[in-house]
This record gives sequence, C-alpha cells and structure tokens, in this order.
Amino acid sequence: MRKLYFEISWVVFALFIFINGANGQSLDLSGYARNYTGMLLTGNNEYAIIQNTFNLNIEQSKDKVAFKANPYIYQYPNQEMEIGLREAYLDIYFNTVDLRIGKQQIIWGKADGVFITDIISPKDLSEFLLRDFDEIRMGITALKANYYLDDNTFEFVWAPYFSSTQMPGESSTWFPQLDFPVPPVFDYSQKEVAAALKNSEVFAKFSAITSAIDFEIMAGYMWDDDPTMHITKPINPQTHQLTGITVAPRHHRLGLAGGSFSSTLAGYVLRGEGAYYNGKYFNSEDPTLADGTVKKNYLHYLIGVDYTLWDIRLSSQFIQQTILNYDEPIKNDEYENTMTVLASKDFLRETLRLELFSYIGLNNSDALIRPKITYDLADGFELLLGANIFVGSEGRFGQYDHNDMVYTKIKYSF
Repeated sequence: MRKLYFEISWVVFALFIFINGANGQSLDLSGYARNYTGMLLTGNNEYAIIQNTFNLNIEQSKDKVAFKANPYIYQYPNQEMEIGLREAYLDIYFNTVDLRIGKQQIIWGKADGVFITDIISPKDLSEFLLRDFDEIRMGITALKANYYLDDNTFEFVWAPYFSSTQMPGESSTWFPQLDFPVPPVFDYSQKEVAAALKNSEVFAKFSAITSAIDFEIMAGYMWDDDPTMHITKPINPQTHQLTGITVAPRHHRLGLAGGSFSSTLAGYVLRGEGAYYNGKYFNSEDPTLADGTVKKNYLHYLIGVDYTLWDIRLSSQFIQQTILNYDEPIKNDEYENTMTVLASKDFLRETLRLELFSYIGLNNSDALIRPKITYDLADGFELLLGANIFVGSEGRFGQYDHNDMVYTKIKYSF
C-alpha cells in the first residue's frame, strides 16, 4: 500500500502541475495499439498468448519544465484487464543541471539484451525475455539529477523504495524449473522490503564522450532485484527421511561498481561492459548450510562487436559471469558463458526487415533463437511474424524447450 501511495502521489502531483500551468499549450500524444497472438509448436498447438495492448505517451514541455506520462493497458481473454503506468515524471531544467522526478525508466550500459550495469529499473520477466525491452524494463519512482560539464555528465539516482523483478507466477508456463525431490512449499513472508529511508537505493555514474571512445563509470548501493531462494529441508529425526521443502524468496543488499565503453575502429564498433557485485547470495548443496545459500562476490562482463557487411547489420557479444572464491557445492557454475548473435537486413526501401537474434548458452548447449520479419504496410501500420525457438533440455533457455512458439504482432502507431 505504501508503494502504491508513492506512485499515486507522483501522478497526482504531475497532473496538478500540468493542469494548472498548461496555459493553453497543446499536448504531444503518441502511442500504439497492438494485437499479439502466439501459438505453441508443441502438444496440441494451443495459444501461448493472446494480448491486446494500448500504450499512450502524453508529453508537454515549456521553457524549463517538461512532463511525461505513459499509461498502458494489457487485455487478455477471460482475464481481468491489466492497467498500469510505466512512467509519470517531471523534468526541471537549469543551466548545467537537469532533474527528473517521478516514475521513470533508467537505462545504463552498452549491452544488447543483457543486464549488467543496466540494473536500476527492475525487470518484468512474467514472459521470460520475450517482451520488447521497453516493456521488460519497469519504471521506478526516483529522483535523477544530471550535471553537465563540457562533454562529461555526472548522474545521480535516488530511489526512495525498492521495486523487485516481477517473476512469473507458479502456474505460469514461464515459471523456472525447480530441481527438488518433492514439491516445495513457498513462504513469501520475508520477500517484501519495507518502504523506508534506510531501504532506499542510490546510484552514481560518470560518462564521457571523446573523439576516440565513449565510456561510463558507475556504482550503486542497492537491493538484488532477483530474490534468493532460501531453502529449508526438515528431516524426521527418527526415520532420517526428508519431510518436506520450504522455499523462502528473500532480497539482499548488494554493492556494485562497474562501467562500459564503446569505440569505433576500422568500421567496427567495439563494446564492453562489466560490473563487480559485492554480497551476492547463491544456492548451494552444502549440507552444513541451514538455508542452502552462500554469500559470494562475482563478476559479470561482456565484450561485443558490431559491423555491417553487404548491408547486413551484424552483432555478437560474449558474456561471462564468474563467481569469486568458488565452492564446489554451489549450484551455479563457476563460469557461466553466453553468446548473443544478431543479423538484420532491410529491403524494399526499408519497409521490410529480416532479423535473427539468438542467445546461446555455452555451458549447457542451450539457446533461444528468435527470427522475425517486419513489414511496414502503411504509415504507422506494422505487421510482424516471428518465432521463439528454445534449444536444449536444461539451462536458462533449455528448460523452456516445450515453449517453442510462432507469433504475429499487428501494430498501429500514432
């Protein structure tokens, strides 16, 4: 309720400023209406999703103040309509400082399809990684201040309360596989982080643009957006048999420092990004641990290259997560390696686009392959045909091998 109060307060405040200070100036309205229909390729070819979406951007700017609100509606058959507010904020401009106050999406880093230093806005993973990334990133209520000095920018973010990743429900086809000998019982009593000043998050970033390289250096004191599953396994003292399993999701504090860069060399764009996480919890099979978790530090980094060959845009990234001071009972691998590959080409005066994007898990030989065709039928009217193909039987992508699907998106933008 307190989080809801914060969000409603910012919306009411922003609308009050707008209504009482518009002075006849017109609003800029944009957005889209979309139908998204997907069909599974396994089993009885049932619908994977039927979603109707209305997304609206409301914007207005004056000399030193601007306002934006982004309400949206998701409608599904035989379900209650989902009405949300992705962003609602005020911009206030000074000579060398900009302030943004309210609910906002904050995007950091250089990676494509991977979250390394881009960790301020939590993620909506209710459909795994299949939503567009502007829909995966959730808005948070925050104060963001930018100070500009020549080609350098100092950015500070204060989030007064914590917002976690939105995970799929236990009945969802996207709920992660759990490797337990018996079905677990979930205890959510410790999952929430109270909306209090001591639980707020702070982030800072320095970015610079030079003739040779663009780079960012960042740090944060935050909560882990993804909860750690604390696991208890009570044993009957007489039979020495497992009597049940209780899984208690819980968020923990993290310290974070990292950065990113991009540079152009002989027609190639080189990108890199990395972060050091202090105090991350991992699940372990060490029987001496009371709740099946262990605290470690870890690194998450990537190197990527973009280039164009025969008018085909090509991009590839190598990503690695490394757990420092590793213990063998930890369930995660000491090194988790992933690659991404992108290839796209435009035809018919850029009205037709063919694209292939893939995540490739190198540890478990699994993958998510996402081909799609997009056609601009008329001004603002777009047709998309795509597929999500999961490869493998285990791992981050292989666990969803039964979720292969084809889908269409019909979208009108205004």
